[in-house]
Amino acid sequence: MEDLVLELKKQIIEVLNLEDVQPEEIEDDAPLFGSGLGLDSIDALELIVMMEKNYGIKIKDPSAGKEIFKSIKSMAEFVQANRKK
Repeated sequence: MEDLVLELKKQIIEVLNLEDVQPEEIEDDAPLFGSGLGLDSIDALELIVMMEKNYGIKIKDPSAGKEIFKSIKSMAEFVQANRKK
């Protein structure tokens, strides 16, 4: 699971062009939206596309995204349970 968490951190930095952020600076349980990384709804769409492309996961219920993208840890747990690639 630690490898997946690190992989997700690197992908988020790359996909969202967070040039000033290093993977080790992102806490596993820190919120991705609001405080924490401060992502917004456009970033959420980018994360959805990233998960579909890299892991074959389609998020059908938009309201589920709030829980899935709560933190890196919640994303990793969701990917681990639902990945198709």
